[in-house]
Amino acid sequence: MKKRFGIDIDGTVTCPRSLIPFINKAFDMNIRYEEINQYDLTPFVNVSGEVFANWFSKNEAMIYQASPIAAGAKQALDKWKKAHELFFISARGPHLLDVTEKWFVDHGLTFHHIELIGSHDKVETIKRHSIDIFFEDKHDNAVAIHEECQIPVILFNTPYNQDPLPKGVIRVNNWKEAVIWVEDWLNQQGNSSQVSSTS
Repeated sequence: MKKRFGIDIDGTVTCPRSLIPFINKAFDMNIRYEEINQYDLTPFVNVSGEVFANWFSKNEAMIYQASPIAAGAKQALDKWKKAHELFFISARGPHLLDVTEKWFVDHGLTFHHIELIGSHDKVETIKRHSIDIFFEDKHDNAVAIHEECQIPVILFNTPYNQDPLPKGVIRVNNWKEAVIWVEDWLNQQGNSSQVSSTS
C-alpha cells in the first residue's frame, strides 16, 4: 500500500554536522558538533544574534549547496522512491527552491514534491498533504507533528535533540536503523489492511 513520506531536509537528509565547519571558518572558532546541545546555535558563537542571523542569511544558499548528504540517506530514499511518495518539507525559505532542487538532482535523489515553508511549524503542511510518516531532527517539531497529526515520526539522534520522547516518536541513530523500523511498520500496515479486508 503506497504511503506518503514527509521528510525534513537539513540535519535529516543532509548531514547534521554540515553547518559547523562554515561557522568555525566565518567566526574563527572551533565548535565541536558534540558540544551543540540545543537547536539554536546563537549561544555557541562569539557574535550577537543579529550578526549571526545576517551572516547566515547572506550565506545560506552557499551552505546548502555545499552540505554533504547524510550517510545512508540515498540508499534509503532509493528503496522507497517507487513504492511510496517522497514529500520533502523544510523550514527553508521559498526563495531557496532552485538551490534545493539542484542539490537533490546533483545527489541523484528522487523527490515527488519539495515544499519550503519558511517556518519550523510544519503541522498544517503535513496535514494538507496527508503525510503518513515524517522524518525529522528537531525535537519539538517531532513531538508536535506526532501529537497533532497522529502519525509516527522518525527522529534522527543528534546532541541537540536529547529531551524525552513520547511513544510515537522513534529515535534512530542513522538511516539504516530508520529503514529497519519503517519496513517493519509498513509490514504491520499491510497486515492490518489485509485483516480488515477479510473481516
